[in-house]
Amino acid sequence: MSEFLLNETLTSDTVPVTSWPLCRVLLMNDTRYPWLILVPAQPDIKEIYELSLGDQSQLMSELCRASLALSNLLSPDKINIGALGNIVPQLHIHVIARFRADAAWPNAVWGSHPPMPYKPQKLKETLKIFQKALF
Repeated sequence: MSEFLLNETLTSDTVPVTSWPLCRVLLMNDTRYPWLILVPAQPDIKEIYELSLGDQSQLMSELCRASLALSNLLSPDKINIGALGNIVPQLHIHVIARFRADAAWPNAVWGSHPPMPYKPQKLKETLKIFQKALF
């Protein structure tokens, strides 16, 4: 069995927030959207069905935990959850707080605008807020 390694695209596009029992929780480095990505820390997993039944249940629990944290923290109009994997095959699930006033509403956020990365101080502040909300 190989060792878990985070996909290089995810590594370059995100910032680590925390680790949960199954997933690494990442923040998408785009100030336009409060956007978490959960990545099960298991090697060579591309699809949810490849996880054990116990890990599938744990994934659902962690997705709900992330969704609830974003909802409580930000009061969005909608939480979008998606696992596409067309570009990054490693299983990863997007959890995005959406607002009617956001730049892509009502469309998907993928490819709608170039990312606007966090400035260092804002990233530090955002990570602190998210870490507190996700514990």
